[in-house]
Amino acid sequence: MENILEKVTDSQFVVSALTAIAIIATIITIAMPFLSNDSLTKRMKSVSSERERIRQRERALAKSAQSKGLRQEPKLYMKNVVDKFSLSTWLNTEDAKMKLASAGFRGPQAEIAFLFFRLVTPIVFLLGAVFYVLFLGDPEMGGLMKVGIVLGATYAGIKAPEMFIRNTITNRQLSMQRAFPDALDLMLICVESGMSIEHAFRKVGQEIGVQSIPLAEEFALATAELSYLPDRRSAYMNLSARTGLDGVKQISTVLIQAEKYGTPLGQALRITAQESRDTRMMEAEKKAAALPPKLTVPMIVFFLPVLMVVVLSPAAIQVSQNF
Repeated sequence: MENILEKVTDSQFVVSALTAIAIIATIITIAMPFLSNDSLTKRMKSVSSERERIRQRERALAKSAQSKGLRQEPKLYMKNVVDKFSLSTWLNTEDAKMKLASAGFRGPQAEIAFLFFRLVTPIVFLLGAVFYVLFLGDPEMGGLMKVGIVLGATYAGIKAPEMFIRNTITNRQLSMQRAFPDALDLMLICVESGMSIEHAFRKVGQEIGVQSIPLAEEFALATAELSYLPDRRSAYMNLSARTGLDGVKQISTVLIQAEKYGTPLGQALRITAQESRDTRMMEAEKKAAALPPKLTVPMIVFFLPVLMVVVLSPAAIQVSQNF
């Protein structure tokens, strides 16, 4: 203790210790910038590189969209046939345009192809029926039966393009109806986070494509129409007309009212999403409830005879052995 007190009270030792401490602090201060890890610079570099990657990806997507878009150029031979016979004037083109848009076929090529096949398909079915009746059918078939086969095939050829379009519309609506509640949830998140409705449509269209490509296409078209149409109400109405779903019509009405009166979108989107989810669940429950009656006939036809054979076979064997 005496030695420690002597060193502490020694002025030369105190000055030397303070000098050493000052030198060490100076060295640490100078060396810290070289030894520290600049996380901000690294984060800024990563953000910059990520931004560049996003730009390159968007350029690639834009080039691919230009090379292969939703619209296609009409084929020359189809266009010549349609123009030669003036099919656009007598085949109810306006109604066909709406059906084609609902089926996902857009542009002049879709309309011309639909009109072309409505003309060609009955002729092909007619020629096929005549060939069958004359060369492949029963020679003893009556004339009235042959005429009925030819007329029926011709009528089927007339209705075949419409049935194809109707089936395509049904499949698209089923796909969109299944994914629409999730799309509304995503839109609700986007709107409540502060995004505009155009950015919300674009973001939801990018994310919902995993579940439903048709719904992603419709959102992309709605985004484009919101960008260039003078009236946003027209874009919402076009979206509901193309999809034909009650949920989309409801949300379009909500968006039109919000655009006109300035009502909040969050609560309306939340209620609409819940109603769409309840509707989807009700459809699933309806299909599950309809399954037992549908299985009754196959069980009677296929299971019951086999069960009767299994049950009665031992008794029949014993009776045959006794006699």
